[in-house]
Amino acid sequence: MGSDYEGMVIRPPMERVTGGKIFRPSSKLRNKYWFEALLTGFLFWIITIGTFFGVIYLISGIDDDLVNFQSWMAWIWGPVNTWFWILNLAWLIPAIILIPIYLNSFEYSVRAESGEASAEVYVKKGIITKTEKHVPIKMITNVATKVGVIDRVFGIGCVEIETAGYSGAYQEGPEEKISGITFYNELRDYILGEMRRFRGTAMPGIEADDTFEEPIARISGSRDDEILDTLRDMKELLRSIDRKLDKER
Repeated sequence: MGSDYEGMVIRPPMERVTGGKIFRPSSKLRNKYWFEALLTGFLFWIITIGTFFGVIYLISGIDDDLVNFQSWMAWIWGPVNTWFWILNLAWLIPAIILIPIYLNSFEYSVRAESGEASAEVYVKKGIITKTEKHVPIKMITNVATKVGVIDRVFGIGCVEIETAGYSGAYQEGPEEKISGITFYNELRDYILGEMRRFRGTAMPGIEADDTFEEPIARISGSRDDEILDTLRDMKELLRSIDRKLDKER
């Protein structure tokens, strides 16, 4: 992905996606993260205050002469609140400042099979550690949308992408996500259409080739490469045996 596409934003209609133009999360994702940060700070306050004064209340119930609940409340309510918010704002303010900077590093694009380059989904993110990932359409096995409760409030969603090489018992979650977009359903349907188009099953009247094999990334000289060659030989041997049995019948 070059600088030619930098700063370009795509929105429905989805025809603009086929050019592979760079787009970024909606500003609603920034608002969502700000809301979650403030909500987290408020929940910390509830838990801290509830725990602190709950302990005092229990002690006063055991021995009111030792600890008078109302006296303690009047004495330490102000200092506890003040110090709590000083400590809480120590992480909350930097988080509010860094969230837009972090989201500004996000770049997405989806290139169609009809483009000049190979069809792929491209995701870039990160401030200190920058990651760029190109996921070929032909390697994608599953595309799904995820919309949480807070996402629905802000009108955004996430498109999750899985590949055969990444999915497995030891992997949690999708390989890549396109987060914070308003047209998540349209983008999911578009990627699914490109997957079917690549496999030759999207257009009516076109028969899918039963002998089609999904391309597998090869690493020359690796043990995995040797295992794949052995499995292919076994598959061909089984096919030849099956054909001979069919002739004998």
